[in-house]
Amino acid sequence: MPNIKSAKKRVKVIQTKTLRNQMIKSALKTSIKSFETVALSGDKAKAEESFKLVIKKIGQAVSKGVLHANTAARKKSRLANVLNKVG
Repeated sequence: MPNIKSAKKRVKVIQTKTLRNQMIKSALKTSIKSFETVALSGDKAKAEESFKLVIKKIGQAVSKGVLHANTAARKKSRLANVLNKVG
């Protein structure tokens, strides 16, 4: 346990940021799984809509600092390959 006032504040701030990062990661994973489910069903139109949503979520995660830009690019590329194989 920290004894110094500024260290106590840092602990509280880190807890808040950790919760925010977990929420963003969880929403991203959920949207990716829903896209993959739609892609497996074979519906091209729904898959494209879901893909747009996933790309938006990935971009938000990068802007918040949760994902590295190269990681996001890799995920987008792999998901685009999945989308291209639908239909």
